[in-house]
Amino acid sequence: MIEEIILTKEIAERFVADEDSVDLSEFTAIEDDAAESLSNHEGHLYLNGLTELSDSAAESLGKYLGGLLWLKGLTSLSDAAAESIRTCEGDLSIGLTRLSDAAAESLRKHMGKLSLDGLSELSDAAAGSFGKHGRGSLWLNGLTELSDTAVENLSKHVVGDPIGFDTTLYLDGLTELSETAAESLSKHKGDLSLDGLTKLSDSAAESLSKHQNGNLSLYRLTRLPDALAESLSKQEDLHVSGLTSLSDAAAESLSKHQGGSLTLSGLTSLSDAAVESLSKFEGSDEIDLSGLTSLSDAAAKSLSKFEGVYLELSGLTTLSEAAAESLSNLKADRLGLDGLTNLSDPAAESLSNFEGEVIYLLSLTTLSDAAAENLSKYRGTLELAGLSTLSDAAAEKLSKHEATLIMNLDNLPVSAAEILRDAGAEQCDV
Repeated sequence: MIEEIILTKEIAERFVADEDSVDLSEFTAIEDDAAESLSNHEGHLYLNGLTELSDSAAESLGKYLGGLLWLKGLTSLSDAAAESIRTCEGDLSIGLTRLSDAAAESLRKHMGKLSLDGLSELSDAAAGSFGKHGRGSLWLNGLTELSDTAVENLSKHVVGDPIGFDTTLYLDGLTELSETAAESLSKHKGDLSLDGLTKLSDSAAESLSKHQNGNLSLYRLTRLPDALAESLSKQEDLHVSGLTSLSDAAAESLSKHQGGSLTLSGLTSLSDAAVESLSKFEGSDEIDLSGLTSLSDAAAKSLSKFEGVYLELSGLTTLSEAAAESLSNLKADRLGLDGLTNLSDPAAESLSNFEGEVIYLLSLTTLSDAAAENLSKYRGTLELAGLSTLSDAAAEKLSKHEATLIMNLDNLPVSAAEILRDAGAEQCDV
């Protein structure tokens, strides 16, 4: 039997006076008067070690006016305790695996973020209650199954005036979604996170594409139906990193995305036509294609037209001389080629003409003397922290680089490292 570690009033008062003096998460039980003392604390309360909470302690914690109240270790909570604790201000996170309908009705009145990620099941009635929770995000990521009725009820989440509150509904535990459920969720008036979905039928995707009142996050979806791609292109943020394939039509739609970045790191291949479309992406930040293992010369020429901040191609292990020449014309600020394990002399010469601020080449373990000389002419920051073999002649060439040079000097031969250290190369341990 595990011995209880009790949080007493004396310890609670010590914490309120100096929160760094006590780790509240270590305690598995709490005295009622200790909870009363903690209710006066103005910072966060992490009480994740507690497995139960008395009605009296819950009533005290309901007066808490701080930021975060975390009770992720609770295995039970009475209906009376739920009614009391929902009045606390700030974010509330409770780790219950089951919840009565009466407790759900009480907790939905909480004014702020409500996290119940421990729940493994939810009744239709409880879902109906949470559909009325309209003053903060609702986290139900532990649910792997929901009835269509429960989904319809939850889709009504966010009522009244949501100004100033995060309106996201998190259902990241769901791996499948029926067409009926998708139709219901499309009506949700706020951001919707369905990051657990790995597949989606065309009919369900068609329904979800009608979601127009917030961002839709589908991080693990492996295939993106064309109809949904068109809809996603219109939202502010786009999370589709799980895609393993992308049709030409879907790529054309995503290229119209106006957000800050487009992350497609799960793709291992793309047609030249799809790359041509994506190169037109007008977001101000990044295209992440770090899953691509090869890049045709035509695709490289297309990507050179991208004018954002960062083009991430760290999955490439080789780069043709023609592709290197094309990428040297890239208008982005940063070029990520961290997967390249070798670089030809002509390719190095081409990359030296890149006008952006940084080139990342962290997987190169060696450079020829000629390649070193070529790269030394680049006017931006060179990240070469993976080099472990370098001649003194190559080091001399690199030492002439006039901008920032970042390397792991400890991995280089002593003489080469000394030359570069004297030249002001920056040390970076990897």
